[in-house]
Amino acid sequence: MDSFYLLKTNDLKVTPIRTAILLILGSEKGPIGVSEIIKKVEASGVSSDPATVFRTMNSFVEKKIVRPIQLFEGKVRYEMAGLADHHHFICKNCGVIQDISDCNISSLEKEIDKEKKVQIHNHSLAFFGLCKKCVGLSQK
Repeated sequence: MDSFYLLKTNDLKVTPIRTAILLILGSEKGPIGVSEIIKKVEASGVSSDPATVFRTMNSFVEKKIVRPIQLFEGKVRYEMAGLADHHHFICKNCGVIQDISDCNISSLEKEIDKEKKVQIHNHSLAFFGLCKKCVGLSQK
């Protein structure tokens, strides 16, 4: 989605830092941490400081432009909101993160809602193990 349009429709001023962050998040294949975002912003030539990046990420979360992802590693990562419901696989050896989009969790949520007479609003699910590359390394 066009960053200009996304910012304007969320009543946010179009600034170089906001635009740069949205371009970075839009080009990532998985969730990314703030320290990585800061490095990529600096590499893009946009002038900023860490506090501005943190404030920008908080405003994006508040406006539901991005969603925070916690993968049990002591930090928050972010990805664009509006992506199809998916989960993540995290390699315990090299740290690579892959999207898992073929989970059928929605039917399980409905089953839990009905059986427990509750109303699930969201869930968190992550898979941990070794990626294809690291599995190959451990077999040598």
